[in-house]
Amino acid sequence: MSTTIHTLHVVLAGVWLGGVVFTTAVVSPALKAMKWGEAERVKVRSVIGGQYARVGTVNLGLLLIFAVLDGLLKGFGTILYTEYALLAVVFGLVATHGAYFGRRLTRLVEAERCAESAGEEVHVSAKERRALQRFSLRVSQLNIFASVLVAALAANV
Repeated sequence: MSTTIHTLHVVLAGVWLGGVVFTTAVVSPALKAMKWGEAERVKVRSVIGGQYARVGTVNLGLLLIFAVLDGLLKGFGTILYTEYALLAVVFGLVATHGAYFGRRLTRLVEAERCAESAGEEVHVSAKERRALQRFSLRVSQLNIFASVLVAALAANV
């Protein structure tokens, strides 16, 4: 039983890491390469993000459950406590990313669209959107880093 729990713990950590790397290193650059307008890219990214959030949240929740079960069966130690702390960081990054960045970027793109259709200047909104996108990428990179550590710690329990 302990081996099964541990194996699932490690597999879930790997699946989580793979999903985060895939969305950051594959999906985002692919969307950027599309010849769509920014509004379309943000909309598609929002749909992908919403779907990934449903799948990823289940994965992350199961990862936490199996990490705790692994600790209950093998004994808690520094490695597991460090993994739990990193999982809390990952949960925070994911929640912030979904709740703030996605919604804010969508609002900025809509503001740009409205300004363009009214013939107004959109430079400020576009500049703010690009800055937010760069910051969002940094948060995603931090998430990858924390997730790599989680996966490495899960494998070493």
